[in-house]
Amino acid sequence: MTEQKLSDTSAAPGVRPIGTPVPSGPHGSAGPVAPGPGAVAALRPLGVGQARLDADGLLGRWRRRNAEDTLPHCVDNLHRAGNIGNLRAAAGESDEAFAGMWFADSDVHKTLEAAAWELSVSSGDGALRSFVEDTAALLARAQQADGYLNSYFTVAAPDERWRRPDWSHELYCAGHLIQAAVAAARTGVGPELVAVARRFADLLVERFGPDGVEEVCGHPEIETALAELYRLTGHRPYLDLARRFLDLRGRGLLGPGRFGPAYYQDHLPVREAREVTGHAVRQLYLLAGMVDVAVETGEPQLLEAAERLWEDAVHRRTYVTGAHGSRHRDEAYGDPYELPPDRAYAETCAAIASVHVNWRLLLATGRARYADEMERALYNGVAAAVSSDGRHFFYSNPLQVRTGHTGSGEEAAARRLPWYSCACCPPNIARLMASLHGYLATAHDDGLQIHLYASGSVSAEVAGSAVQVDVRTEYPWQGRVELTVASGPGVPWTLALRVPAWCDAYTVRIDGGPVMAPARDGYIRLTRAWAPGTTVVLDLEMPVRQVSAHPRVDAVRGCVALARGPLVYCLEQADLPPGTVLEDVRLDPAAEVTAAGREDLPGSPVVLTARGSLADAGDSLYTAGIRRERGGAPLTFTAVPYFLWGNRSEGPMRVWIPVAATG
Repeated sequence: MTEQKLSDTSAAPGVRPIGTPVPSGPHGSAGPVAPGPGAVAALRPLGVGQARLDADGLLGRWRRRNAEDTLPHCVDNLHRAGNIGNLRAAAGESDEAFAGMWFADSDVHKTLEAAAWELSVSSGDGALRSFVEDTAALLARAQQADGYLNSYFTVAAPDERWRRPDWSHELYCAGHLIQAAVAAARTGVGPELVAVARRFADLLVERFGPDGVEEVCGHPEIETALAELYRLTGHRPYLDLARRFLDLRGRGLLGPGRFGPAYYQDHLPVREAREVTGHAVRQLYLLAGMVDVAVETGEPQLLEAAERLWEDAVHRRTYVTGAHGSRHRDEAYGDPYELPPDRAYAETCAAIASVHVNWRLLLATGRARYADEMERALYNGVAAAVSSDGRHFFYSNPLQVRTGHTGSGEEAAARRLPWYSCACCPPNIARLMASLHGYLATAHDDGLQIHLYASGSVSAEVAGSAVQVDVRTEYPWQGRVELTVASGPGVPWTLALRVPAWCDAYTVRIDGGPVMAPARDGYIRLTRAWAPGTTVVLDLEMPVRQVSAHPRVDAVRGCVALARGPLVYCLEQADLPPGTVLEDVRLDPAAEVTAAGREDLPGSPVVLTARGSLADAGDSLYTAGIRRERGGAPLTFTAVPYFLWGNRSEGPMRVWIPVAATG
């Protein structure tokens, strides 16, 4: 295999040019993504223990809620729903019938990964550690002699093993097992899990490697997992197999299936694809694998293809909340600009996958646009999926629930549920939130880059010495970020601070004095020999924004969304006067929208107050000519952060607000 070096033309100033290997680091203690010593990437992630979230900030509260509520809830439901019982049956320790979805093992693996990341922060949790150790031992007992491990195809359908790659999710489950093992290795828990995962990975290399079976999985995931296992172990066959799976995709090996080969991203070779297609989660997991393999092999064409597909997704097929996937029928991307708010599928796992993809692209290129998109998806698309109590979840995330909406069970879009028959989303939330501190910042030979603002601290080795920066902020409610250099070398190094794309004005002060600090490519770069105790204050202005969609997004023409900072806002029936029909609310686009704190909502957030009116369009469904709305009573109404909707009561909600007619 011929390896190339990536072009250095796209590196942002002040970061490592693409094509320059990332220095080796403490990969045994790295976070979820850790480019190897020879990787061609712009930035290097921080290791476990190098980033900390304080419990009083929003991200810190999310991480703590995940530890105290979401993660134990997931463990309980793995027992209740039969996932653990399936593995006991596979180990020959039970004769219970298989329960749940055929890929139920993946939920165990995701929860194991979440537990491992959490134990790197709160190592004193005995129950959680026991879960990891006991489950790792159970997986070892359930594993077959050749390394194969899948409870469904061991217990319920042994004759179907490796027979249905389009449907089986065997490699998908193996991928999540591998990612759990990587997390366990990097956090020093469940050492048996690594041996289990490597036995399975070695079987995959034997079966699918060079001169092996030409096959791909209907649900991408194994590609990014194998790349990370290579980074952990240095065993090259794992990376080669990840690349082989990418090379094989696009040959139609999965057949037409129910929705056609584009549903599986199997219609075109990955390097030739120009549009995101099909099942949104699968497409995004595939992109993650493409980026991982590209930076490890140094192949520019693969990274360029991933960036091209990102462009298509973000600029033509992504909701204002950062959510992906507009079609319920196949959980898929729609046509360009097909983004109906009330019919949005917007699966939680797709928003999580977006965070993963954007983090990888940020590491690969150093471009601020990927940090911006990661932030949008996190604060809106992901955060809305979990309730304020941490134990109820959305699977799909609509941007509008109509008055009179009907739905029951798992189709009830207006309320979160404690669990699902297909429970992929809750443990996926758990693993992201448990590793949230790993996405705050990166390092470079010459400095430290902070991408997400949250109270806590970040540290790294810069210029041969340890650097630590402490952060205090009420972001995203306020734009003031206070940073204190706690330690560092006695030579100049660069502190890079992201200026989000939504921010048009900011100020910077160092030790109280204003400094001129123009942002280049999305980052302010401050270079000096920092004395311990030096303070930097970044004030990002946070005016309320009225956001409008491209006119080709027919479903929201004549509407605006309200946003402030990284947060998208919505209207809820709970904040309207009794008897008001949400669909009749109109926003006065000329009236000022104000922001103020509100303590009766979870987390004491900032809400928006706007003025408008109630429209009167008459009762007839259709009218000859152009229908004219009659202006109704004036109305002052409140918009709340989208991620908090549905925590008080069920009822109508909308992100896109119709604008009152003028003239």
